[in-house]
Amino acid sequence: MSMSDELEGKVSLVTGGSGDIGGAIAKRLGQSGSTVVITYVGAEDLANQAVDEINADGGNASALRLDQRDPNEIETIIGRVSQDYGRLDILVNNAAWNIGIPFPNLDELTAEIWDRVLETNLRAPFLLARAAASILKADGGGHIVNISSAGGISPGSSSIAYSSSKAGLNHLTRCLAVAMSPEVAVNCVAPGLVENTRMANRLPDAVSNAARKQAILGKVGQTEDIAEQVLTFVTSTSVTGQTIVIDGGLPGSMR
Repeated sequence: MSMSDELEGKVSLVTGGSGDIGGAIAKRLGQSGSTVVITYVGAEDLANQAVDEINADGGNASALRLDQRDPNEIETIIGRVSQDYGRLDILVNNAAWNIGIPFPNLDELTAEIWDRVLETNLRAPFLLARAAASILKADGGGHIVNISSAGGISPGSSSIAYSSSKAGLNHLTRCLAVAMSPEVAVNCVAPGLVENTRMANRLPDAVSNAARKQAILGKVGQTEDIAEQVLTFVTSTSVTGQTIVIDGGLPGSMR
């Protein structure tokens, strides 16, 4: 895809840019002229690969390590972006963690796993938005896009903790839209099953097979469509507090 200048001069922070969905979002923002900073926690090689692809494509990208379960690291990374670029226009809360635990296996879902999922997937997006609020509000205002899950709308996903964290993220989107208005628009993309991603590979087979069967378009969510929707949100001026599902059309997510 060719470069455009829709986001020229803008700076974007994409958490979990080492992942399949995060990488696609980072590339799309880079192609649109934004400087892109991606974060990773373990997959430094994949993060560097995404950075190299964006830079080879004529964009401007870099990667920073962030363990977003650590509130201090969140403050530090926003400070670093502020110091390095003097601005932040777009925050994409994409990083998340999951583990496959079938819903009926209640005893397997320990307090420790619950906390890791909720701290990574729900607390961190709040803390990142809070830390970035003043810089996002500057210079005419910016955008937050949260990457949630159809599992936060209908009760099926890698685990009850994951679904609960994403239901919380969907509502956090609405709450932050109110809290950060009028300067910052806050929206959400909720993918269903996205083939061949590391996230999808941790789903119980019954869950992924059901998604493939039920998707009325005959295919599940595509990373390109997710990235394109993020771009649409961050170039819109009158859309906020919205969650859009990208899952190939699962009736359970049509709310």
